[in-house]
Amino acid sequence: MSTTLSTRSDRTTTTTAEGRQRADRAAEPRRRRSRELKFGYWWWALPGILFVLAIHYVATSIGGFFAFTNWSGIGAFDWIGLDNFVKIFQDSTKFGALLNTLFLAFGSVILSNVAGLALGLGLNRGLKSRYVLRVLFFMPVVLSPLAVSYIWKFIFDFNGPINLALRGMGLGEYAKSWTADPQWAIWTVLIVLVWQNTGIAMVIYMAGLSSVPIEVEEAAAIDGATLWQRFWHVTLPGIRPAVAIATTLGLVNGLRVFDQIMALTGGGPAGATETLATQVYKESFALGNFGYGAALALVLTVIILVFAVIQQRATSGRTEN
Repeated sequence: MSTTLSTRSDRTTTTTAEGRQRADRAAEPRRRRSRELKFGYWWWALPGILFVLAIHYVATSIGGFFAFTNWSGIGAFDWIGLDNFVKIFQDSTKFGALLNTLFLAFGSVILSNVAGLALGLGLNRGLKSRYVLRVLFFMPVVLSPLAVSYIWKFIFDFNGPINLALRGMGLGEYAKSWTADPQWAIWTVLIVLVWQNTGIAMVIYMAGLSSVPIEVEEAAAIDGATLWQRFWHVTLPGIRPAVAIATTLGLVNGLRVFDQIMALTGGGPAGATETLATQVYKESFALGNFGYGAALALVLTVIILVFAVIQQRATSGRTEN
């Protein structure tokens, strides 16, 4: 009896071992293909990685090096240390450019996100024409900033549609050349920025709203919550990641705004719309102070990095609550 059980046990062990060997042989090609696929991923990603390194990091590092020189863009240069940065912080016009940069950045972020969230809530569900309206509101995002700015420049012109409408309503005394007025020029730039950036904020918020369960909103409505209470306690907490993305992208784009200003006002009148980005361009390419312009660009990069990190930290703290 014991001999029979031992024989059966040996057969079972042999069968199990053979099964494991067959399973290992069958799994080996899959593991080999997996390793080959992972190796292939690196080859496919390598050109993109090299482009990112060359265009962003290497170019930024070279520009950061020239920020400590007096290079004019051609010929030789001398190492001058922190002289360019001392000159920047002693120049009052650069402080005005910084204020304009912050005004446009935070103003465009606040207005475009509020408008984008309102549009996202309105076009999220229930409206039959929502697909057409989504395309129309998103269309400014894909248009060229220069082309959009030149169209708006015509709208703000002294003989443009805005002033024609004012004169038609008997308000001709309020007509003016909006982009040439030192008081109103910065507001024209802000209007164009908000008009063109609202679409991307709308799309981001609509993606976030799609993850908010309808059942939770319906339960809150049944419990007697008002529309504002449902938005503040149900909808907004559910789209906090979307708020983080939209505000961060908007802030970074606002801090480096350039195309719209150059097309609308060129930084004028009398420097009323100058920003750090336009100052970088003028110092480097118009005036030939490439080292000074590189130092100014490095300051702008640090400002963008600081605000981006602060925004991400603040947002991550909110989303964990």
